[in-house]
Amino acid sequence: MIFVFTAEIDAEAIARFEAEVRRAGGEPQRLASGPDGRRAIECRGALPRDVVAALAKQTGVAFVLESSVAYPKVAAAAPTVRVGKALFGGPEIVLIAGPCAVESEAQLEACARAASAAGATVLRGGAFKPRTSPYSFQGSGETAVGLLRAVADRHGLAVVTEVLSPDAVPLVAEHADMLQVGSRNMQNFALLRAVGQSTRPVLLKRGMSATLEEWLLAAEYIANAGNERIVLCERGVRHFDPAARNLLDLAAVPLIRARTALPIIVDPSHGVGVRSAIPAMALAAAAAGADGVMLECHPDPGAAKSDGFQALLPEQLIELGERIRAVAACVRT
Repeated sequence: MIFVFTAEIDAEAIARFEAEVRRAGGEPQRLASGPDGRRAIECRGALPRDVVAALAKQTGVAFVLESSVAYPKVAAAAPTVRVGKALFGGPEIVLIAGPCAVESEAQLEACARAASAAGATVLRGGAFKPRTSPYSFQGSGETAVGLLRAVADRHGLAVVTEVLSPDAVPLVAEHADMLQVGSRNMQNFALLRAVGQSTRPVLLKRGMSATLEEWLLAAEYIANAGNERIVLCERGVRHFDPAARNLLDLAAVPLIRARTALPIIVDPSHGVGVRSAIPAMALAAAAAGADGVMLECHPDPGAAKSDGFQALLPEQLIELGERIRAVAACVRT
């Protein structure tokens, strides 16, 4: 719901209007003035019809625009999500790091040590892996989830890992601080409802061929099931050039911000899939205003069971973490 005012209205009258909206249970947000100088306020939240009618008759209100947002809960969601020490959408950028797949305790320990040294507050790692080929490594399942919890606790890190099916949500939620819905499952509506019924925050990756509208509607499924603690993750979309694994859509960061206050992070590891290009895209994500960056690392990428070609070495991760924070400090307030 957007209230457009006449050009003559003064700041005091607008402040009174905003106070009335808050008393009615709405959240007023000032919009940029139009070319004719008229100001406008968007009212988020469900206002009773009689309140809207009374507000519309106030002196200085030119007209009212009915908003028909397809994802009302996501559009009105809170701008921050807390996961352990990490505050997504807060003043500092969040770094998530770890291996694509959990292979062993020694491998995970090396990654967690590097993640902590790089300034990461969340450890990632795949326990259940959705792979394109049925012959590829599918993850170590429950054993890997337990390893993630134990290793993360030793380093004071939170855990995010992917859940593949509704019936696996309780198991993964028992060990992880955040549930990841991967690109291939972005429109698995049964899974979206299941994580929406969980008390754990959700990391929702963009589908590999999804529009922003489809992505936000997937988030709305989660919010509609009761869980509005959602962090969006841009991870690249399908394209035609084999030079990179995906096309990392950094324009999604400001475009999403115009539609929701939900935090948005970027995964340049999957976004380009080329180790040498990942640092540049991670820094570009920070410059674009992303609330976090998600990176893959491995102590021996050549021996990795999954996506070694896009995994940073521990020393590369540590050096990049410092640079990401430096760039983010220039653009975040």
